[in-house]
Amino acid sequence: MATLSLPAQLVRTRNFTLGVPGGFTVAPDGAAVLFLRSRAGDDPVVCLWALDPGSGRERVLADPAKLLLDARATGTGTGLGVGLGIGAYATDQAAGLAAFALADGLWTVEVAGGRVRRLPATGPVTDPRPDPGGRRIAYGSGGALRVIGADGTGDQAIAAPEGPDVAYGTAEHTGATSPGGPRGYWWAPDGARLLVARVDSAAVGRWHLADPADPGAAPRVLRYAAAGTPNAEVTLWVAGLDGSRTEARWDRGAFEYVVGAGWDAHGPYAVVQSRDQRTVRLLGIDPGGGRTSVLSEQHDDYWVQLVPGLPARTGSGALLAHADRQGTRHLTVDGAAVTPPGLQLRAVLGVEGEDVLFTASEEPTETHLWTYEAAGGSRQLSVEPGVHSGVRRGGTLVRVARCADRPGGRAVVLREGKPAVPLASRAERPVLDEHATRLVLGPRELRAVLYLPSWHRPGSGRLPVLADPYGGTSLQRVTAEQDRRTLVAQWFAEQGFAVLVADGRGTPGRGPGWEREVYGDLFGPVLDDQVTALYEAARLHPDLDLGRVGIRGWSYSGALAAMAVLRRPDVFHAAVAGAGVTDQRLYNTHWRERFLGHPDEFPQAYEEGSLLRAAPRLTRPLLLIHGLADDNVHPAHTLRLSSALLAAGRPHEVLLLPGAGYLSIGTAITEHLLRHQVRFLQRHLGVDPKRVVC
Repeated sequence: MATLSLPAQLVRTRNFTLGVPGGFTVAPDGAAVLFLRSRAGDDPVVCLWALDPGSGRERVLADPAKLLLDARATGTGTGLGVGLGIGAYATDQAAGLAAFALADGLWTVEVAGGRVRRLPATGPVTDPRPDPGGRRIAYGSGGALRVIGADGTGDQAIAAPEGPDVAYGTAEHTGATSPGGPRGYWWAPDGARLLVARVDSAAVGRWHLADPADPGAAPRVLRYAAAGTPNAEVTLWVAGLDGSRTEARWDRGAFEYVVGAGWDAHGPYAVVQSRDQRTVRLLGIDPGGGRTSVLSEQHDDYWVQLVPGLPARTGSGALLAHADRQGTRHLTVDGAAVTPPGLQLRAVLGVEGEDVLFTASEEPTETHLWTYEAAGGSRQLSVEPGVHSGVRRGGTLVRVARCADRPGGRAVVLREGKPAVPLASRAERPVLDEHATRLVLGPRELRAVLYLPSWHRPGSGRLPVLADPYGGTSLQRVTAEQDRRTLVAQWFAEQGFAVLVADGRGTPGRGPGWEREVYGDLFGPVLDDQVTALYEAARLHPDLDLGRVGIRGWSYSGALAAMAVLRRPDVFHAAVAGAGVTDQRLYNTHWRERFLGHPDEFPQAYEEGSLLRAAPRLTRPLLLIHGLADDNVHPAHTLRLSSALLAAGRPHEVLLLPGAGYLSIGTAITEHLLRHQVRFLQRHLGVDPKRVVC
């Protein structure tokens, strides 16, 4: 059997992300597009580039490898390392000055002339952002929020932590409403003040991560808010450049989550959420005195879904939000729905004046790019099947289409009346081709994909089935794009399996009612849908052998895989469970309480979702996998399940990964990790690896 090199390619290409352009910024006049990309599909050094849409010419603005060499040559680069290059950047309003962190330092580049400077900032530097006028740069360092002049002068802390558990300029839950990820501070439009988040974690429980391979090393201490325990206290402050601060005041007892904030032309604002996540308020903030006023309120009997990019305000002050009505998630303007029934809003990507750029789905496997204009209504901008996104400014649109033909997608710059300008992707081509059949299964019309070995011919023999879902809350696996997950599914198929990937209840894109079917029961509806998908797929494809069915997963789907062999051993005959949440009380407050409520109020939901309680029911082969440095799903989840299985006398296998974190695919251990899973599944599902032709 020839050895497939896809696992090695995943490592070399960082899951096919290298060489793919991203992180786009369009200049106000549309005359320049900034973006991040490495030079090749196996080059880990990500550079900052600029494209001239008029000529189609690209130029490198900042190359970390060159910066490293220059810094060493001048004696200023002691200890400077490139790592993965530039991970993120931010610009001023004119996109004339870009700032980024590299090797714990603060760097700027003048876009027009290409001059790159390392400013004498206090390191380590995180999240640097120029003010709108490009005169100063704010950044985080050691829990403080600092500001330095763009010329390198006047470095000062405008908000310094009062103790070891306090940090300014960070707020994890704001990522739910910010398309660019979590934000912890926001410049005023005039650059004279900032809205700053202060996080006090003193009340949050202390957890520890030890490295058993290094008994002399002290455990790493984590602050982890598990379900039912106290959260960090998050407050917002209007901070002046002179060090003055005014606190924004609201009822934090009723609304303890800060899930969004900003400062637009109409003033500073905050998006706050109740602990039970059923109520969300948009608050206007008086920057002078800190008083807040309720601008809008949303309520849901289950939870208010947070939509990236919302709420927001147009240039005239119209409020953009969303509303879940009669099975559809609509975009709303001042409370009125402006998108049609059946079109499910995904995210708002940008607002320019009164025009809104957003993504939405009619067919759940596809996400299309749309625009809303007050005069013309909503209009679809993308056509071909895929997962589309984009950035628009000054009449220039960067449209990204991730389709089924290649990982990374294609990016193109579009201007009215001008030829399209492609942004080259240098991502590698995968070493294998997908042999996938898209399916719609059962009365619930479950979206699914069946991957078969390239060497299999219909009627030539029956294949064991490997279910490879995520399956539930907030993440789709079945989409119209190719990525590392689809390629890994095909790779498993080449090892002698029919791989079935199915999205069940709880997955996004099919409307609010579909998402909420898992409220109070994370596993029951989802597991039922996986069983339905198996039976329906086998009815359509008789070569699928339902007498030999395995299931694999990671994180939520790792727990689902383990639960599958615990609850339905009549259907599932072996499982691989990676980084599964086995005790629901040991997972994050905001995530777990959204679906199960507070454990003091709904203890039964937590008990029924506990794999520990179900451990004595195991009768099928089960492989548990966990990284010992996982700070998202703590290794205690797998260790406690293993202990419960041992106490019940239930044989199982455990693979612990020293030094590995939450996500291991794409790291150095990828090939060994995937092949270990294959050998386990082949052994227990009756696949002779010597007979596999691949």
